[in-house]
Amino acid sequence: MTQFGQHAAPTHVIAHISDTHFLSGDRTLHGAIATHANLLLALAQLERSGTRPAAIVFTGDLADLAEPGAYRSLREMVEPVAERLGAQVIWGIGNHDERLQYASELFDETMLFDETVESTPVPAQDRVYEVDGLRIIAVDSTVPGYHHGDLTDAQLSWLADELATPARHGTILAMHHPPIPTPIELMAVLELRGQDRLAEVIRGTDVRAILAGHLHYATHGSLAGVPVSVAAATCYTMDLSAPLHTLSGIDGGQAINLVHVYADQLVHSVVPIGGFAEISGFSALFLERMGALSPEERLEVFSSKASTMTIAEVEDGLRPSPRG
Repeated sequence: MTQFGQHAAPTHVIAHISDTHFLSGDRTLHGAIATHANLLLALAQLERSGTRPAAIVFTGDLADLAEPGAYRSLREMVEPVAERLGAQVIWGIGNHDERLQYASELFDETMLFDETVESTPVPAQDRVYEVDGLRIIAVDSTVPGYHHGDLTDAQLSWLADELATPARHGTILAMHHPPIPTPIELMAVLELRGQDRLAEVIRGTDVRAILAGHLHYATHGSLAGVPVSVAAATCYTMDLSAPLHTLSGIDGGQAINLVHVYADQLVHSVVPIGGFAEISGFSALFLERMGALSPEERLEVFSSKASTMTIAEVEDGLRPSPRG
C-alpha cells in the first residue's frame, strides 16, 4: 500500500465495541432499542470499510440481564464476522454481566454450573491475550452484586506481575469502568473506585492505552500518563446536553471505535453507526492514480490551492505540470 503521509502503516488495528446490552430472543431494550440490529449494522460497516482489525475488543455490558441466550446470540453474531476479518475476539465483562453466565457461555467453562460449586464465588474474569506481539489484558472491574467498579488487591498484584515483562508492541488494558472522571453526577456514583491504586500499578510500565465503556458516550482522558479511550455504546447513549446532566438515555449517537496502533502512538477514532448521505468522495481509481504520483506531485494535485487538475484528469493518468 502506498504511504501517502509521513507515518508508516499501523502495526495493528483494533475494533473497540462496548455496551451491547443484548437480551435473549432478540427482545428490544427498554421496549425501544433494537440492540441486535444496531450491532449487526456496526459489524456490517466494519466489514464494508475494508478495515481488517487484528482484534475486536468488547469492553463489557454484553448482556443486559446476563441471560445465557443473550450471550449465545452475541457469540453467534460476532464470531463469523471475526473469522471473515481474521480478527481475534476479546470479550470483557461489565456490571450488567454475571461472571457465571459470562464464563460459561463465552468461554465454555461449563464446570462452573456444577451444583457442588454454585456457592463458591466465581473468580474475577481477568485474561491475557497476545495479538501479533501486542498484549491485550482484559481486566474485570466488576463488583459482584453492584454496578460500580473496583479492583481487588489480588487483581492488582496479578496485573503488576503480568506487566513486569514488557510485550513486543506494548500492552493495552481493556476494562469496563473507565478510570477517569465523568461530568454526569449520577454516573459518578458508579465509577471505578480506587483509580489511584490502578495508576500506581501501570505507571512506568508498557501500558499504552486503556479501553473502556460503561459511560454510554465517547470520551477520552488519561491515568498515570496513559491515554484512556471510552467507546460509546451500540445500544443507546447518554445525552450530555440534558439539563443538569441527568442520566438521559437516547436512541442516537451510537458508535464504535477504531484504534490504530503505531510504533510511537495510538490513534482512537469514533465511527458512528448508521447510514448517512454521502456528499463528497473519491473513487478507488482516483486513489490508485494518486498512489502512482510522486509525493511532490501529490502535493501539487491535492494540496495546492492553485491546482487546476480535475478528478477526471487524475483518473485518466495525467500528471501535474511543473509550476514556475
